[in-house]
Amino acid sequence: MARFTDYRTFKTAVGGRLLELQLGNVAEQANGQCMVRYGESVVNVTACASKEPRADIDFLPLSCEYEEKMYAFGKIPGGFIKREGRPSEKATLSSRLMDRPLRPLFPKTYHNDIVVVATVLSVDLDCETDIMAMIGSSVALATSDIPWDGPTGSVRVGRVDGRFVINPTLEEREKSDINLTVAGTKEAIMMVEAGAKEVPEEEMLDAILFGHEEIKKIVAFIEEVVAEVGKEKQEIPEVVLPEGLEEAVKAYGGQKMIDAIHTVEKQERLANMDAVEKDVKEHFAEEYPDNIADISGIMYAIKKENVRKMILDEGIRPDNRKTDEIRPIWCETGVLPRVHGTGLFKRGQTQALSCCTLAPLSEAQTIDGITEQTEKRYMHHYNFPGYCTGEAKAPRSASRREIGHGALAERALLPVLPSEEEFPYAIRVVSEIMSSNGSSSMASTCGSCLALMDAGVPIKRPVAGIAMGLIERVNEDGTSDMVILSDIQGMEDFLGDMDFKVTGTEVGVTALQMDIKVHGLSREILHQALTQAKEGRMHIMGIMLEELAEPRTELSKYAPRSESMMIDPDKIRIVIGKGGETINRIIAETGAKIDINDDGLVTIYCSEASGVEAARNEIAMLVKVPEVGEVYEGTVTRILTNAKGQSVGAFIELIPGKGKDWEGLLHISKMAKHRVEKVEDIMNVGDKVSVKINEIDSQNRINLVRTELPE
Repeated sequence: MARFTDYRTFKTAVGGRLLELQLGNVAEQANGQCMVRYGESVVNVTACASKEPRADIDFLPLSCEYEEKMYAFGKIPGGFIKREGRPSEKATLSSRLMDRPLRPLFPKTYHNDIVVVATVLSVDLDCETDIMAMIGSSVALATSDIPWDGPTGSVRVGRVDGRFVINPTLEEREKSDINLTVAGTKEAIMMVEAGAKEVPEEEMLDAILFGHEEIKKIVAFIEEVVAEVGKEKQEIPEVVLPEGLEEAVKAYGGQKMIDAIHTVEKQERLANMDAVEKDVKEHFAEEYPDNIADISGIMYAIKKENVRKMILDEGIRPDNRKTDEIRPIWCETGVLPRVHGTGLFKRGQTQALSCCTLAPLSEAQTIDGITEQTEKRYMHHYNFPGYCTGEAKAPRSASRREIGHGALAERALLPVLPSEEEFPYAIRVVSEIMSSNGSSSMASTCGSCLALMDAGVPIKRPVAGIAMGLIERVNEDGTSDMVILSDIQGMEDFLGDMDFKVTGTEVGVTALQMDIKVHGLSREILHQALTQAKEGRMHIMGIMLEELAEPRTELSKYAPRSESMMIDPDKIRIVIGKGGETINRIIAETGAKIDINDDGLVTIYCSEASGVEAARNEIAMLVKVPEVGEVYEGTVTRILTNAKGQSVGAFIELIPGKGKDWEGLLHISKMAKHRVEKVEDIMNVGDKVSVKINEIDSQNRINLVRTELPE
């Protein structure tokens, strides 16, 4: 059968591998479509927009969806239904990655519903599908009739043996000390997401700019595709305000709003601003009854313009701080008596309570997805309840934002956690945001670092985090004014141009996350933001360490004690016993929980140290190998006779229940100082005898000598 007549394929090289875009062969009714092939990974991306704008809204109704199909990885979904269910955490994070570089490039007045769907159809672990989804979403939108000021390009950057790598393979990712996602236009960087193993700021900046060079090539390639197959963009109706409305609103309410903005305390400031807006709407309700939404837009513009003007021209922030000044910080640990570790971190009006729980490694999270990761030992969960912003909102399941912030804090702390061998525990930290006025994810990171230290987790170095902002203005003569803000609060995030979160130790960066509302950032801005962030981070860390300078040396009395030991993998069956009989007996007698890996690593957990010791001794005896020189109180099990029927020795059971491998021969000549004519003159079956292993021959036969020879 012939293919569609408008089916087109475009190819280029990215990271030394072929990237192939197929347009027009499927989903032809979507506004835009692109099937991305990279290695053996395949992702189909569609973009659709509603015919009409949504009424009475002042935001962009964009939804990005990353759909994992288990068949893509050759798997059948688990559970009874055997159908893909709610998105995994990885799918949610990938959806956010798609969204963030796209959103700033839509026209401010475009209010049609937009849905971008990336469906993962085939997975090659060397070619990551989230990057493909990001590229595909750019192509689908750029070639569609949906108004959008793209295209963008996206890459993942790793560093292996000091060398930067574009879109690293699975093997390279395992060796890399940087896991960086960068998206942008050919002019500037739009979005950054990164985890790193304490990499210095300058090196992270080099990695970001290295990725941007590849992005420029990808954008140029997509522009060629758009030139050949792109559709004409929809026209957006111009919003025309009634003559004189904007001037009248500014004249009546402009100064009132400016006065309200200068209120330092958040709740009071919000109340004052709401009161001003309500007054303005009521004042113009009779004259402009059909323009209430327009009045709200004008008031928002007044707020934004004046907050930005105050910061740029007067160096005044809404709470009167300097541009690089950190809000007052207060920390406390050991807050909750029965919790294994707690950290309460307060910065300004943002407050996070982080709680750490330690558990056996067997309680690590099992991951059923289309990635190489099958379990997660460290889990970080972030909760943002309504009360933290004074809202009457009932609790719900975790939102995309909560999942994203939890993943950021998790990524921030992973590089400093001890290995399983050093600290054999599954670790879960939950951050409850008690109050929020900006930078709650960074408060979560700081509070969680304190919680880990309070729990006695031997982290390599403490981690702190800070959120940086940007206010940038382009002047009529083409010049620009710019201010970087340290520790942004909610209003500065909402009305500013950048939210750049940076976490790290004194050595280097552990995580980055950057979202912007402008069309990109230059190297100079990124360099200043990273430099200023480190100064702020070190200030915050100093205050944290005043509360708790290092991890506690003792675990909470409510945390399980643990001990690890290695045994011969061939002896695992001995420890488990027939049908689990032996290990279940040990668990019942000691109260311990026992995890056994296939490599012979045995980890014992118990709330009481005595239970750990008892279980360890039991297992040690079960797998013990006899050694020359060891002394035992053995039991005579049988008498050895020669061909003439004369007794010449006795077999001694060294450890009860261990079988003939632990039976040794005590020759008649080793039973006494004098000559023994008959074994039965010295000992009989059932007698207890103190013996020492004198020799283990080539056939693993044990020869014994009596420790005390009778005269």
